[in-house]
Amino acid sequence: MRNWNEPKKNKAHIELIPMIDVMMFLLVFFVLISLNVIPALGLKTQLPSAGSAQQLKPQKKAIITLGADEQLQLDGQPIALDALVNTLKQQQQANQTTTIIVNSDKGVAVERLVAVMDNLRQGG
Repeated sequence: MRNWNEPKKNKAHIELIPMIDVMMFLLVFFVLISLNVIPALGLKTQLPSAGSAQQLKPQKKAIITLGADEQLQLDGQPIALDALVNTLKQQQQANQTTTIIVNSDKGVAVERLVAVMDNLRQGG
């Protein structure tokens, strides 16, 4: 019997370099497309600029929360209505105004909100 010289069969293997090239091409394609598409969705505007800038002063905030069942909180701490003005005056620093933000629960009556606001107004 004759023996033919058959070439050895090599196992198949995956080349990674062409796959990396394709992935880089896709990445560059999508980046360039996104840079051109996203600004087209908005309006082109020129923002105004100021001739002279002023430094903003830090603001002091006090958050008053009116909860259900006659609850009252100042910056998350429970407080009584008659002690509210005194506490705010103690927290206030010289030459700095305090911004008061009033939060209210949905179920709080308008009379309760008006009473707190009147108390703050009378206390200065």
